[in-house]
Amino acid sequence: PLTLEEVRMLVELFYLPYHHGALAQELLEHFRWLRANSLSVGVPPDACGGARWRGRAQSFQLLCARTCRLHSRLVSTAGRALLYDLHPYLWDIRNLLLAASAFVLWLGCQSIAAPMLLGRDAEPWARRGGLFGELQALLPVGNSCDLFYHPPPLFPSSQLYLLRPLLPLDKVGAVPGRGRRSCSEGLQAQLSRAPALPGRLLGSFLSLSPEYTFVLEDEAGPCGYAAGALHAEGFLQQRDSSWLPALRHKYPPDLGTGGPALGQDALEEAVLFFHAEPLAVPQPVLRRFPSLVQLGTAPRVLDVGASRSLALCLLSALRANGSRGVFCQVSDADRQQLSFYSKLG
Repeated sequence: PLTLEEVRMLVELFYLPYHHGALAQELLEHFRWLRANSLSVGVPPDACGGARWRGRAQSFQLLCARTCRLHSRLVSTAGRALLYDLHPYLWDIRNLLLAASAFVLWLGCQSIAAPMLLGRDAEPWARRGGLFGELQALLPVGNSCDLFYHPPPLFPSSQLYLLRPLLPLDKVGAVPGRGRRSCSEGLQAQLSRAPALPGRLLGSFLSLSPEYTFVLEDEAGPCGYAAGALHAEGFLQQRDSSWLPALRHKYPPDLGTGGPALGQDALEEAVLFFHAEPLAVPQPVLRRFPSLVQLGTAPRVLDVGASRSLALCLLSALRANGSRGVFCQVSDADRQQLSFYSKLG
């Protein structure tokens, strides 16, 4: 059963609409302070202020992790009647804290210039009350109320997730029995139904815009990603002029005729992808939506809340540095991706 401490946490999270318990108040105070003082870990960093900022960021991360574990514990142990009464609220908080935690980690990456944290106050009716509404208001995309509403799953899952920015250690990692391989290959192997050459999914973002790449993990490892480019026009020009030619040289067209180790179909598909001429993005699109995004999850991720958290943290990072809108490129024949983006709204 739930412990007394866990029950106390539940009460503090949902104490009163405008009067929070100690845990909720601590979460809000940490998040407000971290957002207001993010310049201390910008470029150039403030050594003294940066150390204090990182200490509070660590405390915030621990509180977020405790709340995510509480959601998992409630699903695993609570009686069905109590679970279905409380789950929608705790599921919402869990998803928002996944995004907020990843956003704070992103703020702490010293390779990123200090964000501007743009945003204006939304109309009062655009946000819900309680802890959820106050946390929502602190994210740079907090005034986009349609991003935050989604009905909870019919069948609650106790799966624990971790959402974080791409880390330097991800670039090259050791894989038991297979030596070292790049993050793009490792993520692709777990996210794609037909693993192909490294870089097929994320290569251009990892090479040209790694600071806007986020990774979703469950207990089995990486299970989702969100990648973006703040200035899509420059990103696409660089991709077409330097990144794609390098990949075409590395993987010539005739490579697809002799690769049984990777799977013939997957290898041919990857080679065709690298050698196909990318479609140009119309200028009106680039003017209205200056940033490019790409998201994906493994088939085992059935909780749309985790996917929505991925989108929220990526959009918050882009918005914090001044983006006015985003677009994604999807083939009209890719039913899986079209369904994925449709479910996200």
